Amino acid sequence: MGEGKVLLGVVAGLAAGVALGIMFAPDEGGKTRKKMQKQGEDMAHSLNGKMDKKFDELKGSISDLSKKVKAQKDAVLPKES
Repeated sequence: MGEGKVLLGVVAGLAAGVALGIMFAPDEGGKTRKKMQKQGEDMAHSLNGKMDKKFDELKGSISDLSKKVKAQKDAVLPKES
């Protein structure tokens, strides 16, 4: 299973958990909304951190690939003077 599907499953599971928690919440509406807002902010922060990490990994992979392509180009094509 790809990482994207796993991440999507985690996000869907979190959303379902929040929804069920709201339906069975013993608190008043205002308190429940504040809890929902905090949970949403926490999930967004966590997801943002994971996305930043994956983006950095992707940038590193692109940089490595670029270096390999340049090295192969230099090995195949004559240098211009």
